[in-house]
Amino acid sequence: MRDGKQLQRDSQQGKIAGVCAGIADYFGIETWLVRIATVAATLLLAGPFVPVFYIAAWFILDKKEPEPGLGSHRNASFAGKHSVKGWKSDEEDDDRKIEVKSKVWQAGEPPKQAFYDIKQRFVRIETRLRKVETYVTSSEFQLNREINKL
Repeated sequence: MRDGKQLQRDSQQGKIAGVCAGIADYFGIETWLVRIATVAATLLLAGPFVPVFYIAAWFILDKKEPEPGLGSHRNASFAGKHSVKGWKSDEEDDDRKIEVKSKVWQAGEPPKQAFYDIKQRFVRIETRLRKVETYVTSSEFQLNREINKL
């Protein structure tokens, strides 16, 4: 195992059964690269062995559990991923670690998209802080505090 990860099929990211997506997630590389390597190995090198191993992995590997509250971040479009959500999902999205890829084949977000995500997090945090500040400096807060003292 690598970094505490377990090799599992990722049917949400996968095209057929999620075997290539699971291998890509396990090794931290892009899914399209594993798919190309699988097709190339089938056509050029291993012939019928790769489809047999793929089908075997389909039945042997456990299915990856979907992460609650998080959409398909790797395959989501740049604009579609940043839609307006409820407050709870915003907090869950803020907890998500942003992995910036430095090479084309690595898994993660391109630097431009990662910058956009971080900027949006700070905007949401600043908005929440302004709401708290407004409430704390309001007369309603002072009145509630006086009532609670009684």
